Amino acid sequence: MLELAARADALIEGFRPGVTERLGLGPDACFARNPRLVYGRITGWGQDGPLAQAAGHDINYIALTGALHSIGRRGEAPVPPLNLVGDFGGGGMVLAFGIACALFEARASGKGQVIDAAMTEGASALMAMFYGRMAAGHWRDERGVNVLDTGAPWYNAYETADGKHVAIGSIEGRFYAELLRRLGLDPANLPGQFEFARWPELRAAFAAAFKRKTREEWCREMEGTDVCFAPVLSLAEAPQHAHNRARGAFIEIDGVTQPAPAPRYSRTPGAVARGAPRRGEGGAQALADWGYAQEEIERMRARGALLLDG
Repeated sequence: MLELAARADALIEGFRPGVTERLGLGPDACFARNPRLVYGRITGWGQDGPLAQAAGHDINYIALTGALHSIGRRGEAPVPPLNLVGDFGGGGMVLAFGIACALFEARASGKGQVIDAAMTEGASALMAMFYGRMAAGHWRDERGVNVLDTGAPWYNAYETADGKHVAIGSIEGRFYAELLRRLGLDPANLPGQFEFARWPELRAAFAAAFKRKTREEWCREMEGTDVCFAPVLSLAEAPQHAHNRARGAFIEIDGVTQPAPAPRYSRTPGAVARGAPRRGEGGAQALADWGYAQEEIERMRARGALLLDG
């Protein structure tokens, strides 16, 4: 446990500004060797500001952006969306995009630059649509009352007769009409699709209808139609779905089932050649390949920059 705690502390330190400078690997040192380099920095709070040196995790970063407040059902507490919005969407994906853009620019200018990717700001950028809709009067600043946040009965997940769930997203009029037809519901006996005050009544009708059949029966009825339907699959079930199998959306490496590389490239398709390396594996060899002397590598190891030999 002490070793795990020490590694966790090292990980947290790695997300604080200034760590690379203390290891002699800051932007200035790198640009001195190659001014065309693009130097990516990713932290939760950003490189400066009152919170820059504070510890945090995904849930904290998205809490500061309005994203966490917006996710959840009406009258209930916010629901953390795993760590997809801050760490991966607002963090890693935004950093990768920033690096790609900077590399493209460097081809013309001959100069590199530093990318300051703050997970808070990346998550805020992902929320731009909702800030825009709120400014236009089309989004209420509360959970579970809007079209895309479980407020709308026709954009939600419902329990089936076998205790599983299905997801529907029948926003457009013709998709909504198809949903009612396949549920066996007469629109003449229901509130209008956009009668907001009567959404609870409409939701109850949908819930009762979906409980009449199993998830598999609803798949046979709705999958592949214009209802905008999908079964809610578990991590174990998703790789076995016929569509995912046909697309090769999941692969198995060293006995571990995992998502295949995405997106797909027509001329240079991605591939996974081996399992993931252990943290730090091959670090010393990589530094040697980049021209670092053995004594420099040993100094980095002493500072904790190399966690494993090899």
